Amino acid sequence: MPATESGNHIAHHTPGRLFLTTHWSVILAAKDRASPDGAQALEILCQTYWYPVYALIRGSGHSPEDAEDLTQGFFARLLAKDFLKVVEPERGRFRSFLRMAVKRFLAHEWQRARADKRGGGRAPLNFDMRLAEDSFQTEAADSLGPDELYDRRWALALLAEATARLEREYARAGKLNQLNQLKPHLTADRGEIPYPGIASALHTTEGAARVAVHRLRKRFRELFRETVAETVATPAEVEPELRYVLSILARG
Repeated sequence: MPATESGNHIAHHTPGRLFLTTHWSVILAAKDRASPDGAQALEILCQTYWYPVYALIRGSGHSPEDAEDLTQGFFARLLAKDFLKVVEPERGRFRSFLRMAVKRFLAHEWQRARADKRGGGRAPLNFDMRLAEDSFQTEAADSLGPDELYDRRWALALLAEATARLEREYARAGKLNQLNQLKPHLTADRGEIPYPGIASALHTTEGAARVAVHRLRKRFRELFRETVAETVATPAEVEPELRYVLSILARG
């Protein structure tokens, strides 16, 4: 919820984005032809989670070229309102829903996707496929299966989204320089954080540096939890999903 800024506090504004309460809310709103905001929010979801989908398709044995076309084809279908008419939330994790939707797409729609290359005339979404393939090659060297690749990239996408929200908050507060100094210590062990050096870089006291690091880490945990919470259907699913995502990140 919005909060005012006072002293050195960062205002905890709700990030300026089109996400609704949960990803299921986005899907359901996008099914309504009179809901342009829902459709735009759905496209943002596609941009956020396209690489886990690419990794799943690529890891399933498709060539880079076919995986690119299939990824574009899948999201073109997902963005089509006629496709969304038959989609109902299975009241679970959005991560699991998207994985199953991709597998069904590969089983039943891949020939159409290749015939209607890049979404059948629809402008393709702007995905950085070269970066995707470089990342895939790096991860494939770890002998991960397609589902493991998908889950890793899903977890990293959530991490990136939480980080982006944190950056937006600090930018609004005019504290990007502070964030740039503190961010390298976001996940460091407390005993390894060089508070005197941080204080010198920020032209402040060591005590103030400790407070700034504490607030940064606390706010990032809140934003990461918020990001994970948007991918499940009920509050009861937040903690199990959060633990699972953290376990995936810990393996990296």
